[in-house]
Amino acid sequence: MKLILFIVLFASSMLFSQVSEGYTIFTPYADGTGTSTYLLDTEGNTHTWSHERAPASMAYLFPDSTMIYPYRVENPTMEAGGVGGGIQYLDWNGNIFWDYQISDDIYQHHHDVEPLPNGNVLAIVWEKKTSSQAFEMGRQVIDNALNQMWSTAILELDSQSGNIVWEWHLWDHLIQDIGNEYPNFGVIAEHPELFNINCGNAGTNAGGPQGANGDWMHINAIDYNAELDQIAISSRLQNEIFIIDHSTTIIEAAGHNGGNSGKGGDLLYRWGNPVNYNHGDETDQILNAQHGLNWIPEGYPGEGNLILFNNFHSEGSSAVLEIATPINENGIYNLNDNGVYGPESWDWGYFGDIITPMQGGAFRLPNGNTLITQTHTARIIEVNMSGEILWDFSFESGIGSHWIARAQKYPIDYFMVSFIPGDVNNDGMINILDVVSTVNIVLGQAEWVDAADYNSDGVINVLDIVSIVNVIMAN
Repeated sequence: MKLILFIVLFASSMLFSQVSEGYTIFTPYADGTGTSTYLLDTEGNTHTWSHERAPASMAYLFPDSTMIYPYRVENPTMEAGGVGGGIQYLDWNGNIFWDYQISDDIYQHHHDVEPLPNGNVLAIVWEKKTSSQAFEMGRQVIDNALNQMWSTAILELDSQSGNIVWEWHLWDHLIQDIGNEYPNFGVIAEHPELFNINCGNAGTNAGGPQGANGDWMHINAIDYNAELDQIAISSRLQNEIFIIDHSTTIIEAAGHNGGNSGKGGDLLYRWGNPVNYNHGDETDQILNAQHGLNWIPEGYPGEGNLILFNNFHSEGSSAVLEIATPINENGIYNLNDNGVYGPESWDWGYFGDIITPMQGGAFRLPNGNTLITQTHTARIIEVNMSGEILWDFSFESGIGSHWIARAQKYPIDYFMVSFIPGDVNNDGMINILDVVSTVNIVLGQAEWVDAADYNSDGVINVLDIVSIVNVIMAN
């Protein structure tokens, strides 16, 4: 399939010069079968990885050019929007190092994953509960014909074995005010660290193309802050974001004490819809079906703040919001005097011509720009702090329409480059000796050298020889 990349620049050349230099990664999706992930530089050059299965959300690149790819398994045990089930670790040429699946009678991975600094991976999963289990906890209504309630768990997978080495379960941090004959009875407004089991619908009988489901929270994004050792997640159906403590042991994560916070696995922070913990009214709700939650990295404008894509911010329009959390020097989030977590509004926002009913995301860039994905039209834009569009990209393949869950951009110095493309003998120069070395590789008389794959297509052939010759002649 011939790839057609349309890049439309609405700004002048002066504005384009302000585009953050780097590499944009995205995975277009059209149906339930195979697809490709693309890495696009600011010159329009691409590197691709081919996949047999469609994406669950977005891919993540490491500085050594390896990649984590969450994908949709063929027969998921629970199915609703964003279903996944598989996580692969690949090299630059698409070779698969490991492939783990989370799709059984208890857990079903969906949406996002988060690679950790130690190489492990955090995965969002549905955790199946029967209607009986839900009623025993004080749930009053099950909203689907499956008679199930899919709660949420976060699982940390060891990268070497795929074993679960840490886990957090929302089911351990519930509250209800129905009666003291059920567990976790209390005054909901006095316990924002717990989630009301009767908040929102427990699935649906419609469920779109997937049919009936028990999806209660619909967590659609996860991010990790290494400095705080905390995890942020986003719930589309509850219109709220949450932060939990990752420094806990598994036992502490199931309780209410321990970890850096001293609060175990209870919610450290929540924002976007205080009605969920019986504060305020519908006028206090800011978030509506939001996606793409992440911390702004250290050294970037807005560092330490959270940024997200608010899908239904206002009638007919999405928005990107940046908020400053009320965190103190001990890593604890302070409540306002009225018992609500602030802020009351956002620090920065983009309210331009963007709207998508599903997915969507935003990432702050090193120079202060923000990369935004409008999913259902496979459109990616880069805007500055004034809201001007500096770069506007739409993906088209020539075959049907696509969507892109989220795209992100890695800075120009992100990768640990250990070679100069074309410098096959690694002597710091590109000359005729490198051409001879590449010819020997093509003829099978020498072993593979990464620098000889000049065009990064995973094959060393005559095209690489021609490219290296062109470099020599140009110099």
